[in-house]
Amino acid sequence: MSLTAQLSSPTTLRRVLAFDAVSGAGTGVLHLWLAPVLASWLGLPEALLQASGVAIFAFVLLAGWLALQALPPRGPLTVIVLLNVAWALGCVGLAFGVSAAPTALGVAYLLVQAVAVLVLAELEWMGLRALARTDRQPLAA
Repeated sequence: MSLTAQLSSPTTLRRVLAFDAVSGAGTGVLHLWLAPVLASWLGLPEALLQASGVAIFAFVLLAGWLALQALPPRGPLTVIVLLNVAWALGCVGLAFGVSAAPTALGVAYLLVQAVAVLVLAELEWMGLRALARTDRQPLAA
């Protein structure tokens, strides 16, 4: 089995979704419980960190639910991919935009998040495309 086929398998997709949910839960906990400390270290508004922590948990619920499905439904999986891309773009926008003044550590934090989330989005996209291909294959006689 090729590497692409392994990365696109339903089992790998479920593992990626589970990792996305667990890592998202960790990030959400950090943003909620340590918002005052993170705000001073990262140079990001405390309210933004708290709001993002709450939003992350909605994402975690969806990603976790999808990870439990034998074949994740394509619609919600597409939403996960798009949310990950939006999160990455938001991180880059915060890192280099004018609306926030992150510290050097804050810029690094945002860019690491952007890269990690884009990798997850790509792996989930590969799984989504593989699901679409299996939907189009003719049934054996």
